[in-house]
Amino acid sequence: MSLAAALDRVAELQALLQPAAPAPVAAASSAQPTTTFSSALATASASSPAATASAGGASTAGRAALAAAQPELGVAEQPPGSNDSPRIAQYRSAVAGAPGPGPWCAYFVSWAARQAGAPLGDYGQGFGRVDDIWSWAQRSRRTTDTPSPGDLVVWDEHVGIVQSVAPDGSITTVEGNSSDKVSQRTYGADHGGAVGFVRIG
Repeated sequence: MSLAAALDRVAELQALLQPAAPAPVAAASSAQPTTTFSSALATASASSPAATASAGGASTAGRAALAAAQPELGVAEQPPGSNDSPRIAQYRSAVAGAPGPGPWCAYFVSWAARQAGAPLGDYGQGFGRVDDIWSWAQRSRRTTDTPSPGDLVVWDEHVGIVQSVAPDGSITTVEGNSSDKVSQRTYGADHGGAVGFVRIG
């Protein structure tokens, strides 16, 4: 799904969730322009290169990376335990100088970010190690303690993408190399002991 299609779908869902407008009581002295979520987001993005935040603190690029990652759920190692498959090799290709098969959670999020048009790293080189993602995020001031959909969630030696955040603070994620496949996981309000979160874009 393209970024434009994803934004259009978000606007459709937002329109469905909005309560019906009350009947007008009097004509306003000056008409207020109506703004859709997607047009407001486009205006904010165009007004400043740094304006990447959308509803809930998530970045536009982060939501696009999540949209790329979700259809990959179920992609598995072939054979199991090999850290490899033709599709996993494609994830590795998003990282400059990537070696052969090995732990691939960082390759997966690097691939998703590249699909979103916001490759990870100072030069867009992507990362094959979780520690390198976290170091880069700290250096470039992309870390946060408050997760939003599309953020990377970083643990000690593992990384995934936040899919949703529940009102109680629990999160659902999409993770590569989780039980030898791309898996969906849910963690309580402690986020499974995560080190922190990284904004993409």
